[in-house]
Amino acid sequence: MSDALLPPAQPVQHTLSVQNDDCVLQLQVAETVCIREALDQTSLRVRAACGGMGSCGACLIKIVDGQFNPPTLAERQKLMPEDLSEGMRLACQLHARSQGTLYLQHPAPHSQWKSIDLSDVKRQVFCHDSLVQCPYGVAVDLGTTHIRLSLWHRPSGRQIANRIGINPQVAYGADVLTRLDANRLSPQDNQRLQQAARKAVIEGVRDILSRDMGEITPILKQIGKVLIVGNTVMLTLISGEDSNALYDLQNWHQHVACQPQDHDPWRREWRMPNAEIEIVQPLAGFVGSDLLADLLATELTQQPAPALLLDLGTNTEIALWDGKTVWVTSVPGGPAFEGVGMRNGMSSETGAIHKVSKHNDTCSDSWQIFTLGNAAVRGFCASGFIDAVALLLQTQHLKPSGRFAQSQTEHGFRLQHDNRFSAIYASDIDIFQRAKASTAAGMAQLMAFSGLDFSDLNALWICGSLGQHMDLTNAIDVGLLPDIDIHTINRMTHASLLGCEQLLLNPGAGTRLADILQKTKLINLGEVDQYEQLFIDNLRLQPLRPR
Repeated sequence: MSDALLPPAQPVQHTLSVQNDDCVLQLQVAETVCIREALDQTSLRVRAACGGMGSCGACLIKIVDGQFNPPTLAERQKLMPEDLSEGMRLACQLHARSQGTLYLQHPAPHSQWKSIDLSDVKRQVFCHDSLVQCPYGVAVDLGTTHIRLSLWHRPSGRQIANRIGINPQVAYGADVLTRLDANRLSPQDNQRLQQAARKAVIEGVRDILSRDMGEITPILKQIGKVLIVGNTVMLTLISGEDSNALYDLQNWHQHVACQPQDHDPWRREWRMPNAEIEIVQPLAGFVGSDLLADLLATELTQQPAPALLLDLGTNTEIALWDGKTVWVTSVPGGPAFEGVGMRNGMSSETGAIHKVSKHNDTCSDSWQIFTLGNAAVRGFCASGFIDAVALLLQTQHLKPSGRFAQSQTEHGFRLQHDNRFSAIYASDIDIFQRAKASTAAGMAQLMAFSGLDFSDLNALWICGSLGQHMDLTNAIDVGLLPDIDIHTINRMTHASLLGCEQLLLNPGAGTRLADILQKTKLINLGEVDQYEQLFIDNLRLQPLRPR
């Protein structure tokens, strides 16, 4: 791993309770992170218009109890002494020094956009001194379920802010094939899908500008480039290209163009008259430029071989570097990896069960449940579901075949007997088995083509939202990940966005990408006879062993 990817030393963290009239949040906040930044990753955001400089005075929050840093100069200039004495502070200037309680009387209006925590990633700085007239650039990772984007001041290599939000196209289908069908069968849906994605991206940019720069229209005119990566279907839909090409089998292993023909109307729609809107082209068929961005961000081909990369999602992409060739394929992970399609499945949102453990070793039916934001249980995201399946296997409630040991009622198997949103159903297990079997079989097939075993791997990279909260041991136990030393497994949740940022900012990233493309060999598993048998072999809930 290069120095650019080494995580810094972990700062001290404190537990804070943040209250307002409608809800209570429990947060783990590092001493180095201001309260505004911490809340921006939740649904309870403070009002803001100055990017955390303390000049707007909008992010008022009250200390109820606990130890925090002394008032800053910005706070003494904006707040009256009596306000400070009563515990009023500016969230952008406030840092926790112990556990405590805060009260937010006037939160910002609800927004689907949240900030992304990238504090564990150390980036290299690339400066473009010549970019003066249109200095800003936007990197976009257009995912099936989530859209991630970041705004940069390119001359200084400084990130203004980033955001993550739900892709509104989910209303037309949770997976890529459902959206393709909607796009193919209805010209109206074709236009709606395109506009939904474009509208979402500009809304994310405007959210950054309003909260982190305090102005919108003047900065939109100064954006010189917008760079977009994504899976092939998402790029096809946002560009307006004919999606019928993706139904042609020959395009599953050759280049598919995703080039918009309406650059000027697109710029006018976004009110970015000087922006070059560029789509990083997919590799082929169902292997998009998001995987190429992953390869850049993880530096897979610059590491000791062999190394494997998984971008887990509704369209799961896999890459294996054997020292000479990057073997690449994609498999239909389906919506299970986004928590969608299951009775109580959901994406990684507040209230999602993201972790499950046994409460103690003596009571097999006593489960400890952890939700995002410590909120009331609303359902399972994928990582929590994997934990639950692994524990049900350990406690013999579930057989390796995927069947429950005892017949379940119509209410399913509830981890909390009085909570219907904690229920798991046989149909949920079946959906997950198919998703994990397709992924495991895809990995096994690439290993077979390269003549390698899983035991040969020096590193495994997990990209995508699922990897953020995944318990690696549980994922190995159910057969989603190969049975290897967990110390060789690395996570990079937002790798596609980080790779897109490199292409936006680093003049040498394009050359590196071209070198990767020359080493890439795409495998269409639909043409591989052995893959079907590998899929069947991996349906059972058991570790994926070396062959």
